[in-house]
Amino acid sequence: MAIEPVTELGSGGALRVPRARVVPLSALPSSYTAAVERYLTGASIAKSSARIYRISLTTWGWMLAGEPAPTGPARRGAEPPVFPVTAIDDPALPEVLAELAAARADEMDADTVNRELSIARKAIGWWQRQGWIDGDPTIGIERRPAPPDRTKALAENQIAALWRLDVSLREKTFWKLLYESAARADEVLRLNVEDLYPQDKRGRITAKGEATEWIHWQSGTAQLLPRLIARRTRGPLFLTDRKAPAGTPTLDVCPETGRARLSYRRAEVIFEENTRLLANPLASPDHIKDLDGWTLHRLRHSALTRDAEDGTSTPMLLARSRHASVRSLERYARPGVDAVARHVAERDPAARRRT
Repeated sequence: MAIEPVTELGSGGALRVPRARVVPLSALPSSYTAAVERYLTGASIAKSSARIYRISLTTWGWMLAGEPAPTGPARRGAEPPVFPVTAIDDPALPEVLAELAAARADEMDADTVNRELSIARKAIGWWQRQGWIDGDPTIGIERRPAPPDRTKALAENQIAALWRLDVSLREKTFWKLLYESAARADEVLRLNVEDLYPQDKRGRITAKGEATEWIHWQSGTAQLLPRLIARRTRGPLFLTDRKAPAGTPTLDVCPETGRARLSYRRAEVIFEENTRLLANPLASPDHIKDLDGWTLHRLRHSALTRDAEDGTSTPMLLARSRHASVRSLERYARPGVDAVARHVAERDPAARRRT
């Protein structure tokens, strides 16, 4: 960091306060997109988190360029604007950005908006430390209050309906494995065939923080896995339907079929589209495209909620969820809709009289 020399102002002898001039620590990236990639690698963002960070920062790229970020179907295939990262220091940007962020917050859920804001501020702070930008145009944008959603745990009949859907073997196995193991979707998608121990109904995953841990499954997954694996002995467990495009990392290509590893984004889209009628049982099939289905995370949430309802001990819940603190389990400790319904029914005086 260089300091400009102190100069005298006026006849009164008042001195101008020295102003720090930040010297960039490395070459300025060619664009905002390049700055995002430099941040993801330079800040040592875990591979399991990089996908979410990249999506969030791409969304902010539109707003930092003074444009509204596309949402819904309009976002698919939309090319983000190209601009220099130094444009973030435009003095007119904070006011424009505040309006764009407020408009987006009105369309999105509070959890998503708050997560994206937090990621943007982390990246901006890192770029400031590199000397690429000086200011933070997100100052003044407040986090949105996020009321808790008590309906994330799916009911027993909803889970049963999910298993009855007419979907491919890949989806059946993936969803069943997520539910039975209570694992995170991105962890399961990173599984390779050689990470599986079918005889023990367990697999070795790379979890948050790049830690290597075990997940365990039950008979439903055990019956489906052999059919999914067929005769493969190595490579990604869950594959796309087509050959991997040129440039796909070797670790994400099956050496026996040439197909690529299934991405989280594609897996999420498939699950959401297939569960729209289950999530909106009274909706007309003609209007289903305008409605939202379930997220993959709800399978993990539902499994851990069932465990808590069945009296699973805190140490076992910690081990199964692989959370670091007991406080993180609070979201699952609340009884789900079926447990509450049974509690109310068992205490219904009219029902007892009929019995």
